[in-house]
Amino acid sequence: MSGNITFTMIKPDAVGNGYTGKILDLIISNGFKIRGMKFIHLSEAKAGEFYAVHSERPFYKDLVSFMTSGPIVAAILEKDNAVADFRTLIGATNPAEAAPGTIRNLYAKSIDANAVHGSDSDENAAIEASFFFSAFERF
Repeated sequence: MSGNITFTMIKPDAVGNGYTGKILDLIISNGFKIRGMKFIHLSEAKAGEFYAVHSERPFYKDLVSFMTSGPIVAAILEKDNAVADFRTLIGATNPAEAAPGTIRNLYAKSIDANAVHGSDSDENAAIEASFFFSAFERF
């Protein structure tokens, strides 16, 4: 059975380019409810911890550097079939391959600066949401 929450981050490139409101509007207009949200600047340690699963991959250091290059917006989103529906809404990692009207098609510049993160499974959505939000910060 599919879960009803997912986790997203609007990444530093999209925040820095002024796309936060437009991305949030797309999320809400596609039926997602925001159940937690914060505007933060990740430290190197926190970004490294969040992306620890990739620590052995060649892109890890660049990823941590990118994710600490400016503020992000972290959010817990709710909707039936949240993970799959949000993955569809954000589009392919490579914006050149993202379907028209998806977040990455509209607001991403490259595979690396791809505007948003979206959980890839119900299990990871729960883990990622808990990394950023306490029970007190969820609605």
